[in-house]
Amino acid sequence: MKLSIVATLYQSAPYIAEFYQRASAAATQLVGEDFEIVLVNDGSPDNSLELAVRLTENDSRVIVVDLSRNFGHHKAMMTGLSHAAGVQVFLIDSDLEEEPEWLLSFANKLVTEQCDVVFGVQEQRKGKGFERFTGQWFWRLFNLLTGLQLPENITTARLMSRRYVDALLIHREREVFMAGLWHITGFKQVPQTIQKHSIGATTYTLQRKMSLLVNSITSFSNAPLVSIFYIGLVISFTAVIYIIYLFFNWWFVSKPLSGWTSVMASIWLLGGLIMSSIGVVGIYLSKIFSETKRRPYTIVRQVFGRHQ
Repeated sequence: MKLSIVATLYQSAPYIAEFYQRASAAATQLVGEDFEIVLVNDGSPDNSLELAVRLTENDSRVIVVDLSRNFGHHKAMMTGLSHAAGVQVFLIDSDLEEEPEWLLSFANKLVTEQCDVVFGVQEQRKGKGFERFTGQWFWRLFNLLTGLQLPENITTARLMSRRYVDALLIHREREVFMAGLWHITGFKQVPQTIQKHSIGATTYTLQRKMSLLVNSITSFSNAPLVSIFYIGLVISFTAVIYIIYLFFNWWFVSKPLSGWTSVMASIWLLGGLIMSSIGVVGIYLSKIFSETKRRPYTIVRQVFGRHQ
């Protein structure tokens, strides 16, 4: 098998037919008939599964992996990659915001650059002002707190060699953050500037972005834990200086101490810092708890198509 095209399905019913046609045309132009299309239904609430299964009945090159529920975009992508058999694997979203035709230019660059991965980077982040702003700060905070240097506007779309995909699948953590895994897997990876379309409203709300940011940072960095230590040192040092000042003021100036407002403010400040610190430690402990149970990050209900 020369090529596998992998995509996930979630509320993808309006796009499946066109995605299949365009992806098949691009793959045929590149490798002839020696390709497969792996579609992972991530518990989509619409009729995406029904439409995808119909494709398997008419085309043996289509494989549909139906997950038992919605596990999340990143985990669904890893599941799709584990079912891909191609020498090269093209990962892409199925909502047509990323063009299936990019496969051709990515394949050309993979050969000319002699690399293992060609990935898309947006020339300008799609969406309106708020979406661009939150997306931009997501990547900046991630890079700052993890020490990794990921491109800010990377896309799902990427063409990968077999050895790279095999190495990527070695990662077995339960809290999956794909952009980080793509980076730390290594090999030679080359960006390709693209223009991503904005077809529908993003499913990544501000709440989901914040959740993803917390998950990604705690998965790839211990910076929050280290920061608790240094914040504690700063507070302790400040407190010692202030105590010295109070004793000096009492001993030499003979001025009685007063100011319940400042005392209460300090109590609230320290209480908030303590609770936040415990929360950060709790996040890391919950990850350890999740990893030690070794639960699968997805459960496949059924596979339709040639590998059934």
